[in-house]
Amino acid sequence: MKSKILFVCVENSCRSQMAEGFARKHGKDVLEAWSAGSKPSGKVNETAIVVMKENEIDLTLHRSKGSDDLPKVKWDYVVTMGCGDACPFVPSEAKEDWALPDPKKLPLDEFRKVRDEIESRVKDLIQRARKRSKI
Repeated sequence: MKSKILFVCVENSCRSQMAEGFARKHGKDVLEAWSAGSKPSGKVNETAIVVMKENEIDLTLHRSKGSDDLPKVKWDYVVTMGCGDACPFVPSEAKEDWALPDPKKLPLDEFRKVRDEIESRVKDLIQRARKRSKI
């Protein structure tokens, strides 16, 4: 059975969208990934779409969504993206906070650094999920 993971940030327009994209690309054999925001912006950030396309991940069909748009499932992992008290509480077996800066106003090279850090952390999470699924 695949682990169900939810990535959460405030607007669900940059960080959580990128994390969902990487999780679906790199971990589709072990994870079912979603993302949401506590105050969804209604759209995915254009720069996030561009920098993810550089990694061959298409976010053009993604949309910014809130917790009401999520399936009613038992989450194995909930990862917040440094949104602190602005992130909603979502019950899960494991919680992590990746205190990452919101890249939306950062220069392109800094935006890419946040993207790359997200990819690295998602890959680590995927490895842990693989080990967990073998238990």
